[in-house]
Amino acid sequence: MGIEWVPARTRKANPCYFSLMSIDVVDLRDFYADRLGSVARRFGGRAIRGSWADSRGLRVVGIGYATPYLGLFREEAERCLAFMPAAQGVVKWPSARPTLAALVDEDELPLADSSVDRVLLVHALEMTRDPAAMLREVWRVLAAGGRLMAVVPNRRGLWARMDTTPFGHGRPYSRSQITQLLRETWFTPTSWGEALYVPPIARGWFLRSAVAWERSGATISAPFAGVHIVEATKQLYRAIPARREKKRLVPTLEPVLAPSPGGAARVGAAPAKFAT
Repeated sequence: MGIEWVPARTRKANPCYFSLMSIDVVDLRDFYADRLGSVARRFGGRAIRGSWADSRGLRVVGIGYATPYLGLFREEAERCLAFMPAAQGVVKWPSARPTLAALVDEDELPLADSSVDRVLLVHALEMTRDPAAMLREVWRVLAAGGRLMAVVPNRRGLWARMDTTPFGHGRPYSRSQITQLLRETWFTPTSWGEALYVPPIARGWFLRSAVAWERSGATISAPFAGVHIVEATKQLYRAIPARREKKRLVPTLEPVLAPSPGGAARVGAAPAKFAT
């Protein structure tokens, strides 16, 4: 499915339309530098860190725009890299140290097979033209026992319905849709989380209640969280359909006798001798 832009007038008239246009990396950087982006980084990072509490000695790669959350692992991971898709653009990260970010083709990552332990997808699956191809490439570079974590907009949440944030752009997912996509690309979902129960209203007085919104939503397991946070493991053994031998419904006769001028004789047998 190609990416196309839906006019704003059409989106306002029909809220089922979603913008599938890629967001520029500068817009993503500016969002996370603002108050609403700080709230998203705070609650999203808390959920991510809760699942990946210890990354010491591991090789961690973020794909999409994962830098607001990669800082959680940079100091303790053996290696921490940020890969940003070519359609999005790239910015230097970290800003005050040697760069760990690179512009890449999301379908051809510059990594060897089974070379990383953790992959974090943020602003990635909802923006790519081919989510299945991206996940298969992630499968290739993950080591045995490697784990993937994807942060994707919730189709039922308010954040996916307002294009004032990056989560309102691209292709949102329901829980069943992301589960099916992961299984089709050889991953097994192992744990689920949600974040951003607070509505995306960038007002200082409203954001002061963000903690209460987040606690209340998590307590009652509300379905309107802004993002799904799903962790999955790499399937090492994939089912390969076996070819079944065709069964003959009607048995066939194989000739054992061949005609000859002197009468019936077995193929390859010596001529029969008669006693006189």
